Amino acid sequence: MLKTTPFHQRTAPLIMGQTWRRWAGFAAASCYDWLPDREYAAVRNAAAVFDVSPLYKYLVTGRDAARLLDRMVTRNVLDAKVGQVLYTTWCDGHGKVIDDGTISRLDETRFRLTAAEPNFRWLHLNGHGLAVEIAEVSERLGALAIQGPLSRAVLNAAAANPVDALRYFRVMPNRIAGVDVEISRTGYTGDLGYEVWVPAERAVAVWDRLMAVGADYGITPAGIWALDIARIEAGLVMLDVDYHSSHRAIIEDQKSSPFELSLDWSVSREKGPYNGRRALAAERARGARWRFVGIEVEWEALKSLYAAVGLSPSLPTVAWRTSVPIYRDSVQVGYASSGCWSPLLKKYLALAHIRAPHFEPDTRIEMEVTVEHRRLKAAGWVRKLPFFDPERKKA
Repeated sequence: MLKTTPFHQRTAPLIMGQTWRRWAGFAAASCYDWLPDREYAAVRNAAAVFDVSPLYKYLVTGRDAARLLDRMVTRNVLDAKVGQVLYTTWCDGHGKVIDDGTISRLDETRFRLTAAEPNFRWLHLNGHGLAVEIAEVSERLGALAIQGPLSRAVLNAAAANPVDALRYFRVMPNRIAGVDVEISRTGYTGDLGYEVWVPAERAVAVWDRLMAVGADYGITPAGIWALDIARIEAGLVMLDVDYHSSHRAIIEDQKSSPFELSLDWSVSREKGPYNGRRALAAERARGARWRFVGIEVEWEALKSLYAAVGLSPSLPTVAWRTSVPIYRDSVQVGYASSGCWSPLLKKYLALAHIRAPHFEPDTRIEMEVTVEHRRLKAAGWVRKLPFFDPERKKA
């Protein structure tokens, strides 16, 4: 039986079409409305609230907490300041990604790790012999992502202390509706946004306060369908959609390194030993065989394929998550793993893995499309990610 999040009694009555989906053993909303249009519009024009409580959450504490995380992930945790949040990957001994998530340094010896998959055993294996305590707090801690250009205004109206000074990828203690919470300037939409971390037993009070004050700013509950479109525009990778965990990959070709996911910046050059360090150093020196890139399909080319059979282009209203071949000069050079029509950019976009040397920006490619039961190829280009990167995200 699926578990429910701490906000379920408020979110469940709002889902018009009962579009539930499974997320880490929890029931999560694909969409509250019949289509994601209004929810997506709130992300880009007002403020949308996503229940992201199903994320796996671990509290790592003790004298050696920083050492444990530093030996496990590719970012430099020892240099992180209190109040800083790190997005990072962690790899196996061969430099292949197991998972990705965030590490928040809550104080000198206390950290919170978020992950897409269970990592409790992996943390314990890496923490052997260290003075550290590891607690899974996934069900004890609710989480809401408030995303969009008016998200700061909503939180300033709801929280006891203003968030104006909270920098990008930083976290602060605060209070909402008399409840002690933590607010981080993070999110998965590529826009201005925050995440609110709240004790599960007080979650409903925080939801009610945010929705009450957010009504003046167009706050809108939003589901995974809207989030998918936003994260594709932002070029953000998703586990089990855009890559496989190396712990669950069946063959080597299903594994990816941080370099192959175009996350070079997340791999520290300077810090001491960590899982996969030697393999990653060797790959950095020789160059990655694959890169994670954006694909922009040429509109006129797509339109002509439909016009040839007397149809107008048919585009998905929901982002797709399937493997779609990418070609160059009639030879397959990669595959797209997710894609959508961007309502904001007015472009048909995809995220793709492209083999060297075909991944340079503005390389001409073709993506497979199905038109009236026939598999055809639509011309397009390789694009550097992200597609959408507003100044307000970091300002």
